[in-house]
Amino acid sequence: MSDTNQETTTRSDTLLAVNDVSLSFGDVNALDDVSFEIPRETVTAIIGPNGSGKTTLTDIVTGLRRPDSGEVALDASSDRPIGYLPQSPRFRPVFTVEETLQFYADLLFTPVDIDAAMERVGLSDVPDRRVDALSGGMRRLLGLAQSVLGDPSLVILDEPTSGLDPRMTKQIFDIAAGQADDDTAVLLTTHDLSYAANADNVVVLNRGTVIDSGSPAELTARTNTESLAEAFLAMVGTTPTVQTGTGGD
Repeated sequence: MSDTNQETTTRSDTLLAVNDVSLSFGDVNALDDVSFEIPRETVTAIIGPNGSGKTTLTDIVTGLRRPDSGEVALDASSDRPIGYLPQSPRFRPVFTVEETLQFYADLLFTPVDIDAAMERVGLSDVPDRRVDALSGGMRRLLGLAQSVLGDPSLVILDEPTSGLDPRMTKQIFDIAAGQADDDTAVLLTTHDLSYAANADNVVVLNRGTVIDSGSPAELTARTNTESLAEAFLAMVGTTPTVQTGTGGD
């Protein structure tokens, strides 16, 4: 069995390398020899049908789960290697926006500019608003602000736009795209193929296996299609179901 701990590699253009990662739950193979790389200063979208292993994969990259075999190598330059936004972020309801971010900032080893984080995600006008008074979209923005505190080398967003309206969906994807610079990369899972088509790279998962990866243009060229949605349909045989609730994937 290979070493399954996250490792720090020598500096290269590759920020994250996932090598031959496998994980089973009993008789179910959740992930089977999954391998891909994420370059610096890019947005990589992981797409796949429900149950394809997207959330399980992000859990392994963040260290929340250990794979049965394989390794995750992260070449991080930040004091906070990974920032993470889960599908359903939960915060203390009586905390304000500012208090919530200060709570997470206090967990870091270096000083953090909370005002800059609120400005980055569009919450600078509501620092004193309590979490239980935020809309679902604003709560997701708060989670996004938490995930970028300390300028992590890799930001992982698990279905960041699930259940949101088109305006808020665009705002979150725009923020994610803007985050992918200065040695930072973004890895996100999504069912929204219209926005995944704007990613630099796409990894297609099906039944726990990577069936293809590359830029959206490369995927459409290989499938002789005109859009990422058509390419996905050609590869997987179905279009992804947009999730409006919560749960694993």
